[in-house]
Amino acid sequence: MSERQVFEYALLRVVPRVERGECFNAGVVVYSRGHSFVGARTHLDEAKLRALDPDADITGVRAALHAVESVCRGGEAAGQAAADEAGRRFRWLVAPRSTVVQPGPVHTGLTADPEAEVERLLGLLVR
Repeated sequence: MSERQVFEYALLRVVPRVERGECFNAGVVVYSRGHSFVGARTHLDEAKLRALDPDADITGVRAALHAVESVCRGGEAAGQAAADEAGRRFRWLVAPRSTVVQPGPVHTGLTADPEAEVERLLGLLVR
């Protein structure tokens, strides 16, 4: 078992109509400098999305959520971000934007297993 290290996380929120301000959680991004880890998991509740905006672009929202996961994984799918270290990718992902998929505020905690923390937070705060 590895040592507990500080980690940071932010929820990913879907805001189908920015002007209305309604949102729901659809993912989580976790970063641990001590573990050299950045990861994300998403879960899109299509029924919630349709309830807030019957005309929402579900395919586009799903693509935006998957793009966050790809940036965290790195490699070719991450595009230009592939060469960036984990912390820089996390900071880029949690930077405020005015889009349908928005990061929430960054929170902190302690974990010995940041990958398990992604799953725990997804279950607790998203599903």
